[in-house]
Parts: sequence; structure tokens; C-alpha cells
Amino acid sequence: MTSRPAECCEVVLDPLSRADIIAVHILKIFFDSASFPRVSLQVSRDSLKMEPLTDVLLLPGEDRVIEKEVIYICPFNGPVKGKVLITNYRLYFRSSDTDLTVTLDVPLGTISRVEKMGGASSRGENSYGLDITCKDMRNLRFALKQEGHSRRDIFDLLFRLAFPLSHNLSLFAYVTQEKYEENGWNVYKAMDELRRQGLPNNKWRISFINKSYELCDTYPTVLAVPYKCKDEDLRRVAAFRSRARIPVLSWIHRENQAVIVRCSQPLVGMSGKRNKDDERYLEMIREANDTPKLTIFDARPSVNAVANKATGGGYEGDEYQNAELVFLDIQNIHVMRESLKKLKDIVYPNVEESHWLSSLESTHWLEHIKLVLSGAIQVADKVSTGNSVVVHCSDGWDRTAQLTSLAMLMLDSHYRTLRGFEVLIEKEWISFGHKFASRIGHGDKNHADQDRSPIFVQFIDCVWQMTKQFPTAFEFNERLLLTILDNLYSCRFGTFLYNCESVRDQHEVRIKTVSLWSLVNSKTDIYLNPFYTPEPNMVLCPVASMRHLELWVSYYIRWNPRIRQQVKITRPFRSLFHDFSSTRPHWFFRK
Repeated sequence: MTSRPAECCEVVLDPLSRADIIAVHILKIFFDSASFPRVSLQVSRDSLKMEPLTDVLLLPGEDRVIEKEVIYICPFNGPVKGKVLITNYRLYFRSSDTDLTVTLDVPLGTISRVEKMGGASSRGENSYGLDITCKDMRNLRFALKQEGHSRRDIFDLLFRLAFPLSHNLSLFAYVTQEKYEENGWNVYKAMDELRRQGLPNNKWRISFINKSYELCDTYPTVLAVPYKCKDEDLRRVAAFRSRARIPVLSWIHRENQAVIVRCSQPLVGMSGKRNKDDERYLEMIREANDTPKLTIFDARPSVNAVANKATGGGYEGDEYQNAELVFLDIQNIHVMRESLKKLKDIVYPNVEESHWLSSLESTHWLEHIKLVLSGAIQVADKVSTGNSVVVHCSDGWDRTAQLTSLAMLMLDSHYRTLRGFEVLIEKEWISFGHKFASRIGHGDKNHADQDRSPIFVQFIDCVWQMTKQFPTAFEFNERLLLTILDNLYSCRFGTFLYNCESVRDQHEVRIKTVSLWSLVNSKTDIYLNPFYTPEPNMVLCPVASMRHLELWVSYYIRWNPRIRQQVKITRPFRSLFHDFSSTRPHWFFRK
């Protein structure tokens, strides 16, 4: 892009360091009393002819589709006249006003909903046009002329291009012709990662029983299982686990050999069915490092786990010898979806200043972040003290992925490097079947789909919380986290497409699309944390209390220009970081 964003446009913020946060608090009194100028524009419909948007830099494979003169109803500055360009990848708007440059650059994959605003009889100023709801906390409104088919043309095109799978069209990831120095699909190889962990060994073996996805169609092809367990035993265990998602090893502690094992709920049902093979299998997991008791972490509230018995699910009962069951009280995908909706209501377009704390509390968003982090801390604590754990929720692809990946991030410094973090996402989220397509709705017009939920966004939020508490422990910076979330929606890369490996193989994702890690690893310098201090043997112990958690302002409220002004002013205070890091308290890390 050749022009810089202005007051109400899309903004990419530089990463906030811990010093920035300190500086924000130092300057808060000034911002609370400051008044920022607002621009009031009166836009006439008698428009001058505008120059085409010929200088917009397009991606390889990106084609122009339509340009229209529109009025952007900016939530901060009112109506702004300009031109919108729609390509097969993005919606791009630029204002025509020479005094106020406003740009919007929105990947079409980010769009959740497109609606017509007003009708033929609408008479109000700027009351006829389009309402666009985005997945990244934005809503966009454009006013159009009522003459001719101005709105119909742009609506039909936008609807088809934003929701290609609903119109038998290809996602942009299959169209782009981007080339990078590195092939991001080579970042993660299951066998390489297992060898890094010291596997196989005399307690754990590698099974290829799922090489054709016949045992479990949502699991990867390479599985680490107890050495004593034969493949025929795995088939019997699969019959007693939801979606056949059997307990398999995610991570092993090199010194004490305690493991993190992930799976889905047992199919106990209302009658309290038992499965001797499943019980014996969990005992094998316990015996692998002579753990006195195997801890089973059920991510759900206990009442939900009991209710799941009615649909054939349930939880491990007393018949599982030498095991203890712990419920972590993390709510389901529907509760999380509603919580994020409430958060969006209070942060966009304007932040509710007068009742901010109570409004934020009413969304319960930080409360959910706290519970997820707290659960992961409990998992990491057990493993670091030599106790093996099994983690599951209902199907083992949402809350389970949050808990295992966060615990591994706390336990293993490799995952806190740039490439290690990529491996963690590829392994625990992508290969183990987090339902990205269902949770995000790539290319799907059904915005009200009850399967949609911000589970992965929550995970990245939790990672951000950890980077704030341990500002020198992570090799990557906030910009990487923002880039990951932006491309979670964009459909520019194949990384987050589809629900599981078997479906990705069917759609030849690794052959026909580009990996997000190709982009990241071709220009790593912009994603690196300059304050990173490698400490290989350290276990991170974050504090999961409301007093230590913050709203991720530079993600959830980044479209607000006042927030951006505050961030810009705090930049000179980066030097405060050195004072902070040099006096870092001893409890920041533990051996």
C-alpha cells in the first residue's frame, strides 16, 4: 500500500512491550483529561470523478473485480467519500478527501456477514447501502447511490467473493501465486518432533495404525502410544472413545518421563458402561513412568460432563484404578462465542469509558481466559513434578488443544522460539484436528452457524498474556500473534483451512496452497522479540488471577484511533523496559 492509514482506517500496530504498558499507566492521567480533535465532514452526493485505484499493490494471483464510488460511514469521523476496490482477495477503500486520508484494507475471508442497508424508499442521508460484519471486531458501513443497480452489483459480487465455498468457488489460497524463499510446509514433521522429545524409547512406541485415517479420521497418521499396547488393543480402545480419539502422547518430560496425553471423553453413557481395554490402557500410561496416580483433567464443568452421559458420553469413574479426576470448569464453544460477541459490543466502534470495568467484567472474557490459563498451569505443574496426565474435553479438539499446547509452552522452552511455536500450532491444533473450518467458517455464508467459536483466538490471547508476564522468555513478538490471527481468517494461506489432516489431504492443501510459515520464516526479523533471553531449562509459572490479566487492547481495540494515538506516544518510553528487566523478580521463572 502506498498511503498510510489515518484516523478511522485499518491500522497495524507495532508490538507493545511491557515498557509500553508501564508507560501507558504513567501517561493515563494525561489521556483521561485530554480531548482529541474530531473531524466533522459534510459529504455531498454530487461527487467529482475520482481517479481509479491503480496504485494499490495486489498479491500475485489477485485480480481486480469492481470499483465503486461510495461513502464510508466512519464510526469515528462520520461520512467519508471515496472509492472502494473489490478484488478476489480484498475490499480496499480510500478516501478522496485531501485533508483526511482514510484507507481500509480488509481480506474478504475476514467478512462474516454482508447485509443490505435501507430500501428503495429510504430517504435519510446515507441510509442506503451495505452493512459488513467482520470476524476481527470490525463493522463496516458503506452508503451508495440509489440510482441504477449500484448496490445490487456490488452486493452480489461481494457476497460471492466473500463466501466462495457457498458458491462453488475456490478459496483465495488456491488462487494466489505467491512465492517465498522458505517452504513453510516443512516446518513440522511428526517424526522429527517425536525424536526431538526422545521418542521412541523403551516405554513409548510409534504407531502407524492410522496411516490411512482408518482408526480415527480426525487424528494424524503418526501416533505415540504405550510400548506395551498392541495395535489391536488400540482399536478396542477407539471403540470406547468419542470420535475414536484415543489417548495418545503429546509431550514427554525428558528428565522425569511424565507425559501429557490427549484424547476425547469415554463413551460411558447413562448406563455407566465400562471398557476393560480402556481402563488397562490408562494404567499402561501410568506405569510408563511409575506415576503413583494418573491425573485425568476433564476440561469441562462437572455438570456438563454429567449431562454428556445422556448423549452417550461421560467421564472416567472409580473403576479406573490409580487415577484421579479433576474438572477444570472451562465452558463450551457456545459460551465462548457469546462472550466474544459481548466484548465486541463494548469495544467497537467506541469504548464505553464511563462503565468500562463493569462492562468488561460483564462479558466474562477475561474470566474465561483465566480458567483456560489456570487449567494449563495445573497440567504443567503435575507434569513438572513427575506425574503423568490425561487431558480431554468432549471430543478433544477444542479445550483439550488449548490446555495441552499452553502447558507445553510453559514446560518446553523450544516452543517459545519462533519456529518452535509454529511447530506447536501445527502439532497440537492442526494435526490433531481442531475444527478450524467449523469454528471460523472459511468461505461460508452461514454466519449464524452454531459451530463457530473463538477457541483458537482464546489460545493466542493466553499466549499474549504469558508474553506480558514473561517479556524475555519468548523469541517471537506480538506482531507474530497479530499476523497469525489476521491470517486465521484471511484465506490467503492454507495453514488454517479445513477441519483435520484427512480432509486437507483430500484437498491437497500442502501441494496447492502456501503455508503461513512461508511468509513468516522469509522475514523473521520483524517477528522477533529484541529482549528475548534463552533460558532452556526454565518452566514458566504464569499467574492466572484477574489482577494479573489484561484485555489485549492492541488486538481487540486496534481499530479505535484514540487507542492508536496513545500507543504512538508511549514509544519513547521503551527505555523503561531496561529498568524493569534489570530488576526482574526471582519468581519470574523456576527451574
